[in-house]
This record gives sequence, structure tokens and C-alpha cells, in this order.
Amino acid sequence: MIEHIWAGWRATFVTGEKMADDGCVLCTIGEVNDLDESLVVCRGEFAYVVLNLYPYTSGHLMVVPRRHIAAIGEVELNEGEEMLRYVRIAVATLEDRLGAQGINVGMNLGRPAGAGIADHIHVHVVPRWTGDANFMSTAASTRVLPEALPDTLAKLRSAWPSG
Repeated sequence: MIEHIWAGWRATFVTGEKMADDGCVLCTIGEVNDLDESLVVCRGEFAYVVLNLYPYTSGHLMVVPRRHIAAIGEVELNEGEEMLRYVRIAVATLEDRLGAQGINVGMNLGRPAGAGIADHIHVHVVPRWTGDANFMSTAASTRVLPEALPDTLAKLRSAWPSG
């Protein structure tokens, strides 16, 4: 008998539907006051850290400049410094709180490079574990996450240094 795993929350992503019709979704997330609803871990002066709503693995974070920036060459020094500081904190926090054995850090610049939101750059920080890639992604187009996003958010936010 074949088991089915429901991942209906991924439908918007899989079908390519827009998440927000009122402009850039990353700009919107960066300004939402309810940090739990927006899945924001930390918000700084120039950047913020948010859980990816469509994660590759549990704890998949994005470090996003608050200013709408479409190209890496547009990043100003203060923005880049804060973003890199957040990437460093994200790596340490994912290792400490989620026990990540490895981390992928990267940017998809432009739609041909895999950017789902090509008009607002962001850095992906993806925790990895030995054996975390399994048949579900290829056989069922589904990712199995062992933890709900709000639970992961609480773990990461509680460990995140303030400021």
C-alpha cells in the first residue's frame, strides 16, 4: 500500500502562484510587525533573517536586505556587513540548536540560476545532515520536514543574540 504525505502548504510554490500581489514579498515580510506570522527570526537596521516558507530542510533560513535590491552590485557596505554578520550567526545557531552537521550558504542570482524571487536578493543558509537527502524529493516531489516551522522558529529565535 502506498502512503501519502500531505504537503498542501507547498501548493503555492509548486504551481508558481504569486505569494503577494502588492509588490515584493520579501519587502512585505521585512516590514510585518507580527514576527511569528512572518517567521522572522531577527530584524536589524539593514537586513533581517527569516525562515524559508518553502524550506529545503528544517531550519532553512534566508538573510535578506531590508532595502529592495535586485543585483549583488547594489549592496552597500553597511548592508553587506550586517548580512554577513547574520549569516555567521545563522550558521552557529543552526549548528547549536538544530545540530546541523553541515551548512549550505548561497545565493541564486536571477531566475535562470534558480531564484524564486529574482528581484530581491537574499542569502540562503541551509542546515544539512548526513543522509538528509532521501527518495521523497525525487519520487514524490515532496520534502519531509521533521519539525513544524513555528517550532523551528522558537528554537532559533531563543538562541539568536539581540541587536
